[in-house]
Amino acid sequence: MSAAQPLYGTDLVDCAKASAKQGIEAAAKNCGYGEDIKGFQSHLKTACSEMGISIQGLGDLITDQQIAKETRRTEIAPDSPSSL
Repeated sequence: MSAAQPLYGTDLVDCAKASAKQGIEAAAKNCGYGEDIKGFQSHLKTACSEMGISIQGLGDLITDQQIAKETRRTEIAPDSPSSL
């Protein structure tokens, strides 16, 4: 769901982190910046800096935990065709 007004501070960082895997355009829209990608990036860097977080881009907000959750798969299968 997109924010009606541009988000700032921790709300912006939380929204951007949740939308980071969808890409910069989707994250900007979800955080209330519409197509203003540069404004979104500028405010995001400022908000992160105020929180003591150093980022180069949106991808820096994707955590190892999010990646592990996405790649974690459980295979359920018998050890051999005869052990069904």
